[in-house]
Amino acid sequence: MKTYIAVIGLVAALLCTRCFAAEQGESASSPPPKHNQEVARMYAEDQSDRLPKDGKSIDWSLVGPRDDARLKRVMELYIAGELKTGKDYFHAAMVLQHGKRPEDYLLCHELCVAAVFKSGSSETADWLSTAKWLAAASEDRFLVSIGRPQRFGTQFSRDGNSPWRLNKMEEGVTDELRKVWEVPPISKAQESVAEMNKNK
Repeated sequence: MKTYIAVIGLVAALLCTRCFAAEQGESASSPPPKHNQEVARMYAEDQSDRLPKDGKSIDWSLVGPRDDARLKRVMELYIAGELKTGKDYFHAAMVLQHGKRPEDYLLCHELCVAAVFKSGSSETADWLSTAKWLAAASEDRFLVSIGRPQRFGTQFSRDGNSPWRLNKMEEGVTDELRKVWEVPPISKAQESVAEMNKNK
């Protein structure tokens, strides 16, 4: 009888071990998802369009339609579930940041937050600090686009040839929270305004 009970106990222990391993290690045994190369290419093109060679000005008559086409394709990939990694979410978010509608900026913000979450413990990811900043900047851009004050202090504007100004601010975000999201202190934003007006 004791042998029977011991065998039953051993089988139960083995089953529990296998269940625990399945719960804890099933994803670890499968290879990590690969970055979406199409989204990476569109991200690279988006950035390249904003850094024309030889110090030339951006030709928006060319870049605007390219932005529209990239945004349309990124949305197709997002809806189809083709964004698999944190880096995919970040690349897609950057394209959405250059959209034209409040909905583009809001989704950009949400994708950036997802990118940060999906990065897990990869604190050394070269894109992570930019993703954090973009999460804050896209929230600001969304709020400004619907006529609300921004919160982090990342958005500037001017009317025609008038001086640059920091868009209206809402209280509630401290410099300590800005630091978490890789945003400079509000004093730096104010210095940036002065610098832009000096160099305009």
